[in-house]
Amino acid sequence: MFSHVMLGCSDRERARTFYNATLGALGYKPGTDFGKSDWWGTRDVSLGIGPPLDGQPCSHGNGSTIGFRANSREEVDAWHAAGDANGGTSIEDPPGIRDGGFGKMYLAYLRDPDGNKLCGFYRMPKE
Repeated sequence: MFSHVMLGCSDRERARTFYNATLGALGYKPGTDFGKSDWWGTRDVSLGIGPPLDGQPCSHGNGSTIGFRANSREEVDAWHAAGDANGGTSIEDPPGIRDGGFGKMYLAYLRDPDGNKLCGFYRMPKE
């Protein structure tokens, strides 16, 4: 559905460290510096960070969440731990199983160093 997500950051080096760690825990290679922004992902889907091009301060979207798909509960836990260790803040409930209308999911939530809300997401197999 989405081709890419771009997030503003106020300290590019700090954001780069955070996203290299968290996305690395999900199996992605370190981001690539494209001059005004850094990018992670594949040809089909990617995440970028950089200072806002209009020169205004970056801000997080209140009510917005970006979810990152993981391949296991352990990968979600590694993603969450990498975020905590690299400038992120754990928020909401601890990582764990949530039972929603679409079945059981294993979720963990963080805010990145600029306050963007992120979710590590693993859809558990049907029992």
